[in-house]
Amino acid sequence: MSLSIIYTRAGVGIEAPLVTVETHLSNGLPSMNIVGLPEAAVKESKDRVRSALINSNFEFPTRRITINLAPADLPKDGGRFDLPIALGILSATGQLNVDDILQYEFMGELALSGELRQVNGILPAVLAAKRNDRKLVIPTQNLAEASLIGKEHCVGGNHLLQICAYLQGQRELDIDDSVIEVPAFMPINDPDLIEVKGQYAAKRALEVAAAGRHNLLFIGPPGTGKTMLATRLPGILPELSEEEAIESAAITSVSDHGLDTRYWKRRPFRSPHHTASAAAMVGGGSNPKPGEISLAHQGVLFLDELPEFERRVLEVLREPLESGKVTISRATRRAEYPAKFQFLAAMNPCPCGHFGNPRGVCRCTSDKIRRYLLKLSGPFIDRIDMHVDVPAMTQEELKSIPDAKCESSETVKKRVVATMELQIKLRGKCNSFLNPKELDEMVNFEPGAEDFILAVLEKLKFSARAYHRILRVSRTIADLEKSEMVKQVHLAEALSYRRLERMLMQVA
Repeated sequence: MSLSIIYTRAGVGIEAPLVTVETHLSNGLPSMNIVGLPEAAVKESKDRVRSALINSNFEFPTRRITINLAPADLPKDGGRFDLPIALGILSATGQLNVDDILQYEFMGELALSGELRQVNGILPAVLAAKRNDRKLVIPTQNLAEASLIGKEHCVGGNHLLQICAYLQGQRELDIDDSVIEVPAFMPINDPDLIEVKGQYAAKRALEVAAAGRHNLLFIGPPGTGKTMLATRLPGILPELSEEEAIESAAITSVSDHGLDTRYWKRRPFRSPHHTASAAAMVGGGSNPKPGEISLAHQGVLFLDELPEFERRVLEVLREPLESGKVTISRATRRAEYPAKFQFLAAMNPCPCGHFGNPRGVCRCTSDKIRRYLLKLSGPFIDRIDMHVDVPAMTQEELKSIPDAKCESSETVKKRVVATMELQIKLRGKCNSFLNPKELDEMVNFEPGAEDFILAVLEKLKFSARAYHRILRVSRTIADLEKSEMVKQVHLAEALSYRRLERMLMQVA
């Protein structure tokens, strides 16, 4: 037979669309042409495949070979098509006879010796193959990642000869179980909240933010523990569910960072440097790859020294903070990645860092402070639910040892998990994801509380978005206390977490 069909998968964002590899042999001068919008790495596969077949003791046909990667309008990139192209040639020349070959899908890069090398984006491909009731054949190095979906949906080999022998029923692929053994969860010694001395108000704010998945900004002088508090947020968040973990792992799988299967159920914590570009933050490239905000999906994105980031970089976060996704468009490509992350940031109150600090001397003028704070635009500030003051500590607080008021991360985590479960049970989602209509239905005020918040908002000139943020935070505070109604004290605490607006009024 001079025509063969093999199935494989391309990579578009976190999707893996089906690609049909059609191989046709015809009379004419010996040549090998790959069509179907292949990029450079795919075009180069003809040289890798030729050497791999010859070095595996197969016959490379001296005929005109045409390989079509359908659909023709879908761009193809990377070395993942080497294995299906090689098997297509073997099938077209009759060197490989497999009746049920269409029940398989193949991915893998070939070395010149015929050995298989791992590729990126395996997890979305396994999910797609599972939905179509096919088995995915991949390199052994990718098996641990693929096994997160289920060992029955994938099989791996180290060499082209092994794959051919397996397909023809001549041998089983004997893989050591330790290669694909994936722990359900690898515990990590997270920094403990009890190690942070004092700062009880900031710890309380961190607990509220964790319980409702609220965005949080710490504001305070240098050395007050802002970064210490931020790095302890993952330790009080619940572990990812199976569905959330797979979604997060799929993003890491298609990135260039690689997926560590030992920690696949751990919430991501991304902390890019303040010199990061807008493209690094949202993702990009000719073949769009996920950026920091997508790699933080279902986890935490922490920006330290927030005003030191370029204004343009911060502004690109505005849409993802609202929509929970980001769309990257290029001339020939378009990819959409989820970006539902919890935003966490830290900043000094002024350029010297000591504005409002009774134990420091601020050398900044009002104009300097105003310019510094106005590096953050109003719409960007509105998207941060909580702005919390982290004041300088006294010498007594620094020398203190943990007491009954100092709680461990494990203790706080139990309350956070219980509050999250209550929100999911009553509303189907965390409070930070409630839309304005749902807020109107689910925020029940005690008598006089609504008049109180409306009067305060009129006085402080808060925007409608800030008002909804305050309602979401107050609803979480009420949930922590297991209160059905939002009371005035809950609203007052939520209002106290709007430090940045008050600072701007001070220097206006």
